[in-house]
Amino acid sequence: MPDISSSLFWIAVLQIIAIDIMLGGDNAVVIALACRKLPEAQRNKGIFWGVAGAIGLRVVMIFFALQLLALPYLKIVGALLLLWIGIKLMLPEEDGGHDNIDGGVTLAAAIKTIVVADAVMSLDNVIAVAGASHGSLTLVTFGILVSIPIVVWGSKLVLALMDRFPVVITVGAGLLGWIAGGMLITDPALPATVAQAVPNAHAVFGAAGAALVVAVGSVLARRRQGSPSHELANTPSER
Repeated sequence: MPDISSSLFWIAVLQIIAIDIMLGGDNAVVIALACRKLPEAQRNKGIFWGVAGAIGLRVVMIFFALQLLALPYLKIVGALLLLWIGIKLMLPEEDGGHDNIDGGVTLAAAIKTIVVADAVMSLDNVIAVAGASHGSLTLVTFGILVSIPIVVWGSKLVLALMDRFPVVITVGAGLLGWIAGGMLITDPALPATVAQAVPNAHAVFGAAGAALVVAVGSVLARRRQGSPSHELANTPSER
């Protein structure tokens, strides 16, 4: 049982909340799209039960992720994947990514859509939260429960801040890189001498991961923004 009076506990909780905010925007969009055809009286029910089912399934997925990350080499794989997730977060989004979300006209159909879509879209979230929790399911559950209202009711505000202040995206991507670096150095397959040879190894590897994500993400983002296809996609169509 983690010590809730420890500063490390609350730092990990804040990291999990930040991850859910940064990576939960799409999930909030799915919730809105899945419930848009429901009668007004059923929309709140659809949101509540859809979110409840999605969160429950996500906790189960994270539990298995925590077990798998205890195996040799899987933290290395998870860290590399998390680095890519951080880089991808910095890339300009393509339009129309949610055009195929259709929740139907019944409450059950909307709930099913939310749960299934969240499970498919939450792989990045699951890996990131598993890395930030340091193997504690208590931390995972606590962090997710705290972040639920932020994701559901505050996602529009967060997305607006991301659009207005791009540095928010950069900080979030850097956080994922930091977690990846820390995850990498704790893989059971790595000899203990590797961490011992580097003073403050966890911070050094974390900083290196954050720097790598921000540097590569910035370069790729500039290239994508300057590509002809991206410029064409952002050009208003003539009528």
